[in-house]
Amino acid sequence: MSKIVSIRSDHGGEFQNEKCEHFCEKHSIKHNFSTPRTPQQNGVVERKNRSLEELARTMLNENSLPKYFWADAVNTACYVLNRVLIRPILKKTPYELFIGRRLVLSHLKVFGCKCFILNNDKESLGKFDAKADEGVFLGYATQSHVYRVYNKRLMTVEESMHVVFDETNPKLQDHVPKIADEEETTLKKKSAAELESAAGNQSVEKEIQSTEKAANNNLPKEWIEPKGLSKDNIIGDIE
Repeated sequence: MSKIVSIRSDHGGEFQNEKCEHFCEKHSIKHNFSTPRTPQQNGVVERKNRSLEELARTMLNENSLPKYFWADAVNTACYVLNRVLIRPILKKTPYELFIGRRLVLSHLKVFGCKCFILNNDKESLGKFDAKADEGVFLGYATQSHVYRVYNKRLMTVEESMHVVFDETNPKLQDHVPKIADEEETTLKKKSAAELESAAGNQSVEKEIQSTEKAANNNLPKEWIEPKGLSKDNIIGDIE
């Protein structure tokens, strides 16, 4: 397991305070500060902040979530990036470099998706009361291996492991019937065109048959012997 040697931050009150300094001294971490009003001296952090901001904006807008969930979106984006991005030279993720082992990613879920939270003896239920509440997935807990979810019925954020997720995108589902309708309409038009074509072909064939029949009707029913020509001079059977 790796150890943090030094960190760099600006002179913000959330970093430059007695509690933070005590933590750094306790763990032998050197705390460096950039020059006030000079963000270019801490370019790595500034670029990372911009990346997290863009990711959080996309995650909120994808599922039409309110903006007050921005902190959960940023935390989830940072959580996922630390576990999926691979360092180009070391060929390892930040999590693997810091912890020393590879992480299984099967527990990752789609942020903001619909979920159902089991009422695990939180409240006494009646015989026909629902055993689960509908919620919104908001990320992962930092102190334990559980999920953070927003319970729509209780209107609170809670942590639970007994959660079932519905990761289907409702926006894509809205487009599926339209596509199906368009395909069905296209098939109907194609079928109608084929029927018209078949009907046209049948009518043409009927016209040809009627023309041939009319032409055949004009033929004599019996052989007429031409003048000056006897049947003995004809090769073959004319009957």
